[in-house]
Parts: sequence; structure tokens; C-alpha cells
Amino acid sequence: MNALHTDLYQLTMAAGYYQAGKTQDRATFEMFVRRMPYNRNFFLVAGLAQAVDYVLNLRFDKAQIDYLRSLRQFQNAPTAFFEGLENFRFTGDIFAVREGTPIFAGEPFLTARAPLVEAQLLETYLLSMIGFQTSIATKAARISEAAGKAGVVEFGSRRAHSPDAGVLAGRAAFIGGCVGTSNVETGFRYGVPVFGTAAHSWVMSFQSETTAFEQLQQLLSDATVYLIDSYDTLEGARIAAGLAKPMWGVRLDSGNLLELARKVRVILDQAGFTDAKIMATGDLNEYRIIEMVAAGAPIDLYGVGTDLATSVDCPSLGAVYKLVELDENGVKRFTAKFSLDKRTMPGAKQVFRYATHDEVACEWECASGDAEALLRPVILNGALAEPLPTLTEVRDHAASALKKLPRVCRSLYGHEDAFKVKYSTKLLDVEKQLRNSIAGAGK
Repeated sequence: MNALHTDLYQLTMAAGYYQAGKTQDRATFEMFVRRMPYNRNFFLVAGLAQAVDYVLNLRFDKAQIDYLRSLRQFQNAPTAFFEGLENFRFTGDIFAVREGTPIFAGEPFLTARAPLVEAQLLETYLLSMIGFQTSIATKAARISEAAGKAGVVEFGSRRAHSPDAGVLAGRAAFIGGCVGTSNVETGFRYGVPVFGTAAHSWVMSFQSETTAFEQLQQLLSDATVYLIDSYDTLEGARIAAGLAKPMWGVRLDSGNLLELARKVRVILDQAGFTDAKIMATGDLNEYRIIEMVAAGAPIDLYGVGTDLATSVDCPSLGAVYKLVELDENGVKRFTAKFSLDKRTMPGAKQVFRYATHDEVACEWECASGDAEALLRPVILNGALAEPLPTLTEVRDHAASALKKLPRVCRSLYGHEDAFKVKYSTKLLDVEKQLRNSIAGAGK
């Protein structure tokens, strides 16, 4: 596990904690989103499995430590800092909502409690891993909602921001409701179904479409998907329909997909291919898809690439990881920011989900009625609390949890306060007391 996948200031702070004698302080950090973007009504948490793997296996090797020793920022660092890196192990606790849970602004979805240095060093990786996958899973959930009964396949690896991002995008999209991905590594690593047959280059490499289609069918049999728009889409459909079975179906990648799908459906049905599927691809997103579904497009599967793998209309989750509580030699001290637009709430918390709203409360509070406590133990004393769910279980949980949300939350269009998040009276009291104590200390 590459421990240097982090920001420099995480490590300079860690060295500073050693220098200041704060290594025994026990800190509580929380990860949350400050505000919802105008075009999102929820976020679907994803990436927890990779985050947990990082936390449990975070180590510093000799080459990494030697590199840090060479940097000018660490020339005055105490010897204990480097010794601490040599022996680094995460010994604390992680609480988190289940992967695949919809969350909203202002509520923590991950809590880390550990010695200050340990908790601090997690920040960059957790924000990156969970933030990216959550963005993609959320986008996938929106697209899958728009597609209705039709399936959605993630096709964005070639547009992802790196090969690794493409792999994780396929995983996150599956959590969000996609039926599969084009990324083979995602299939190999995570067991996600993979889709894809041939590109336009396949068709153009042969003297005729007929030959190209025949050769593809010999290879793929009932998994054959003919790409029929290289030249004349309707003629391509007729050529495909003129071949003997088997085939899975055809793919449309350009033109007026709605009108072409209707005409291609007629061609296939008249040739006896009533069970053949139609896949549509080509710069699709949830808005184009919902229009085609509303118009009754006979499309069975949508392949979505760039918009999905980059979450193009909301590419950043904007999550933060903030210190909310510190135990200094057995004395608990709450911490919070009160600055404009960057307010945080003090103390460790629990989130209770009711049918109509969420309540963010102090961690020691109980629900006032029939509610689900969302933050659950994942790592305790540096060890996994229980086996993590499989990816299919995560996907099933996401589907179930999304269905429980009010329909307005699943709309493609922004609705202010689509799902209310409230702070408990006791939590607000803690904040008020902290504000008063800070004001008093400044006099």
C-alpha cells in the first residue's frame, strides 16, 4: 500500500504532532459533504471497501522514509517521527454508513477515531477514494433511474481520468445500478459483468459489412452484438437480420437514436428476431435517456461512457474530513469551525434515518422513534469488525435504500431540501456551549 499517496501537509502535521508531544492525543475526524450541488438530491456512498483496505494495510517502507528524510520540510523533524513511520499501524476505529447508502449534506458518513497522527494521515486517501466512487455511483443511480426497465452499461474507461479511475468507475457504476461495464479489469477484480463486442474498426477492416458480421458471429455466437451504423444504419440492420441465428442484438451509436431504434425494431421483428435486443450508445446521459424512455424508444440497453465515468455535470463530491473532538490525557475537548460557509458541528455524532428526514445527533443519543442508526462499526482497535459485504450485496442494498427515499429525491432535477437533515437539540446545545467557551476564552 503506497503510503505516499497523500498530501505533504498530512506528513508535516504528523511530524509536528511528534514535536509538540501530541502523539498520545486521541482524535475524532468526520467525513461529510457541506452542501448539495444544485443538480444532486442525494449522494450514494461508494468506495468504502477500498478505503478499509488502505487503512488496514497502510505501511511506510524504508525507501519512502528515506525520501521523506531528504525533503527540506523534514530536516528538523524529531527522530521519533521517522521511528513512528517505520512502525506505523492503524490501531483506531472506523465507523461508516454501509456502502451503497444514500446520504445528504451536513451528515457524517465516516468517522475515524484514533491517535491523532494515525487519524490525520488517512485524510487524503479517504477523501479521494470515497469521493470519486461516490460521485460515479450517484451518477449511475441517476442514469439507471432514468432508464427505467432498460439496463445501463458503464462504457467510460477510455474517457476516465486514468486507467485506475476507469476500473473503479466500473465498480462504482455497478453499485449505482448499472448491469455491467466494458472494463475487463473491473470484471476480473470485482466480478462485475462485462459487455462489449466490436468497434467500427472491425467493420471497416473487412471488404463488406456482411463479411464483418459473419466473422463476428462465428466468434461470439449468441453473444453477438452487431454495430450497424458504420455506413447506413437501416441497411446494417437488414444485413444483420438476414443472417441466421444466433445473435444477442444490434447496437446504434449515432444519428437520431429514437427514430432509428423504432425502424430497426420493425426490421428485426419482421425477420423473426423478436427476441433480439437493441443497444444504444453515443454521448448519452440521464437527460437524453429519460426523453427517449418517455417517447417509448424500443431500446433494451444503454451504454453510457464519458458522462458516467467522469460524472461530468458534478465531477467533485466536495467532501471534507474535519476534526470534531480531541481527547487530551483523558480530557475531552470538542472542536468546530465557525467561519462563514465552512461551519462544522462539534463532537462525534450518529445519524438517524427516519421515513421523512435524517437527524444528526450526538453519538450518545438514542433515536426518538422508529429510526435506523446509519453509522456502524467497520474497524475496531485496528481490526475489521466484521466481514465486508460482497459487491452484489452492496448493489442490492443501494437499490433497496434508494427505493425508500421519497420520489422527489430520485428526480433528475434539483429540489432544495428534497430530504430534510435536522440537527438534534442536544447537538445544537453542544455547539452553543462551545461557541460561548471560545468567545469567553478570547476576552
